[in-house]
Amino acid sequence: MSSKSSGGHGTKISKLFEDAHTQGVLSTAALQTLTVVDLGAQIQAGLGVCVEDVQASEVVLVTVMPDDSGSIAQAGHVDTVCEGHNLVLEALLASKQKDGVLFHTRYLNGNVLNPFRPLEDVVRMHSGNYQADMGTPLYDQTVVLLGTVLAKAQEFSDNGVPVRTVTLLITDGADVHSQKAKAKDVAALVKDLQRAESHIVAAMGIDDGRTNFRRVFQEMGIEDKWILTPGQNAQEIRAAFQVFSQSAVRVSQGAASFSRTALGGFGR
Repeated sequence: MSSKSSGGHGTKISKLFEDAHTQGVLSTAALQTLTVVDLGAQIQAGLGVCVEDVQASEVVLVTVMPDDSGSIAQAGHVDTVCEGHNLVLEALLASKQKDGVLFHTRYLNGNVLNPFRPLEDVVRMHSGNYQADMGTPLYDQTVVLLGTVLAKAQEFSDNGVPVRTVTLLITDGADVHSQKAKAKDVAALVKDLQRAESHIVAAMGIDDGRTNFRRVFQEMGIEDKWILTPGQNAQEIRAAFQVFSQSAVRVSQGAASFSRTALGGFGR
């Protein structure tokens, strides 16, 4: 697999979403959420490797959205979040199915560290490429992130390649900076992905002492079995990343393993 960029811009993205809508994957409400504002350039930034360059009979898309808000640094979690992201990558690299896995890292404020690319090409997180000094546009960026996952999955589907996805959102606070999307907009997208039965959307809320993360994520449509709520110490946060990495590896092991994992959540 090479890491050549996918061509095309907004029109290509729009066609992928229209295809998904026509095929019944994307509801009218979710389609409107993705097209009411021009997200083409933001989504394009994450698409990464060309479908034609992926020599796998089936593909798994693993996506992680680390929080890069200022409170992560204030709480002393920068190194822990980097370690957690890299732990997920290492677990996938050790799996037998690693050649069929593409990995995407987009920070909560929109910076793309890794567009979808083969595991061996993934850039690890470290203090040089991860500065936690931004805000928390949780709803806006989750729409962009899930739009990217959906567009990439649709690319493979349009080329006859079976695809499964597993996505992890990470935040240590509730939404405070979204300009366009609301929780219900995210929920419409998440619901469509769940209905397609080939996507898992999970979320981690790192305790800030005041936010009810289960309620925040449930309002975004995320099922309770896919919500992680570690405390404030590094050990608990690393353990939560470990739990997600185990699920991501199971998802990579085939359709039957995906179905069992999707049904059981993090408890599986």
